[in-house]
Amino acid sequence: MLVVLILISVIATASTPVVAAAAAANTGGVDIDSVSRAEVIDAVMAYMKATYLGEETEYLEKTELRKLACIYFYQGWYPRTITTATGENVTIYKPLRRIVVLNTDVAETIRVLGADDRIVGISDTIAKRTGFFPEISKKPIVGGWKEIDPEAVLQLEPDAVFAYGTWPGPEYIEDKLPPTITVIRLDFFKPEELREGMETFGYLLGEESNANKYLEWHDKCVGVVEDKVSEIPEDEKPKVFLDKSNVDSISERKTYSEGTGMHQLCELAGGDNIALTAELVGPYPTIDTEKILEQDSDVIVGLSRKGGYKTDDESGMEEEYKRIIELPGFGNVTAVEDERVYLMDGSISFGSVYPVGLTYMAKWSYPEEFEDLDPQAIHQEYVDKFCGVDFDVTKHGVFVYPPMEGS
Repeated sequence: MLVVLILISVIATASTPVVAAAAAANTGGVDIDSVSRAEVIDAVMAYMKATYLGEETEYLEKTELRKLACIYFYQGWYPRTITTATGENVTIYKPLRRIVVLNTDVAETIRVLGADDRIVGISDTIAKRTGFFPEISKKPIVGGWKEIDPEAVLQLEPDAVFAYGTWPGPEYIEDKLPPTITVIRLDFFKPEELREGMETFGYLLGEESNANKYLEWHDKCVGVVEDKVSEIPEDEKPKVFLDKSNVDSISERKTYSEGTGMHQLCELAGGDNIALTAELVGPYPTIDTEKILEQDSDVIVGLSRKGGYKTDDESGMEEEYKRIIELPGFGNVTAVEDERVYLMDGSISFGSVYPVGLTYMAKWSYPEEFEDLDPQAIHQEYVDKFCGVDFDVTKHGVFVYPPMEGS
């Protein structure tokens, strides 16, 4: 009997990812909503007899047996299956108590869900954001978001490692780890996927209540923008150039097109991204400055990495701003003439904080329609409700340039 119980325990607590079986899978006549200890033991015995003794008897395959054991041990709360950013299903068979996180978007989302005490390892990118992640940034570093140190990961004995959806490839993460550590790939940098992603993540971590609290705030903020933008005719939407370049080239710039978070922010805020009009190819295409001039954008928004929570110094973003407006010929662009050129720091553009970036983008696109909208107040509300840090965004940090009145 002791051997049987040990086997049941191993099956129930194994964390090897497997594809979830169909809901109608054979369970040997057992009601999986109310599994008893005796039924689990009988199922294990049948599996052992068929697998190791060669007896002809009905039995559950290992996946369904593990599922049955989890239902008993975790009272129906596990196993849990989600679809990842790669389109694959991942099943976990026990609560994720020890987590390694490789990117800031997932780290921020875990904190929003109130589960940051489960993080045991981080990437060097997260470690650098000491102001925004005062506690998380102190966790052991396991490498970068592009490639891990497998020995450092193994020493932490994590249940799971979280990475971006498609990059880096499996050869930099999955292939370096044993199958006992589940790699879960999720994207939270695309606004249009964030809502469903938060629901999924809340379910995966067993933090549905905290996920619902966030989604209530999210829907309120995003709804204000969506309601007004939905009433604006397509031919009245402002033409927007999204600047990605952080180089000194004056003949060409990088921009954002379909499939990127910045493009989605622009569309949600009611902007008409000129990258589509210019028929540029790829998510981060290069565009000649001459073509930018031809498009004559009404608004220019650049993504910066010179601000954020870590600094109160505006000079870095100010230099970027000047480089844009002083490009040859840009003095004749409507956005420059009307002083509608803006920079937004990446710390408010993607992930769970993106409604803050969205409200700034909406106000820049439609200053009259969103005259009463206060992105800074929305930002402070996000920090107070979900970040667990004492940070006054009216006094510290640099998040947009030029600063809005009162910021």
